[in-house]
Amino acid sequence: MTKEKPSEKNLNSSLKQLAEITDWFENQEEIDVEKGLEKIKEAISLIKASKSRLKEIENEFEEIKKDIESEEEEKTDKDSIDS
Repeated sequence: MTKEKPSEKNLNSSLKQLAEITDWFENQEEIDVEKGLEKIKEAISLIKASKSRLKEIENEFEEIKKDIESEEEEKTDKDSIDS
């Protein structure tokens, strides 16, 4: 079984893993420094992947918005020509 890179995971999965890391820190009576460092590195990787995915999602929404606006303009132009 190959381990997925954070960038290959979806946003919900990354956010869930970040919550699990937060819970891990909150539930430790005494934090193992080495294990804590591993968790922080994992969290940073997940945060970067999440930010990248959010940017992709934002770009997709912008493209959809442009398409809708373009269709509305075409319809308005057609309606004004038909009048």
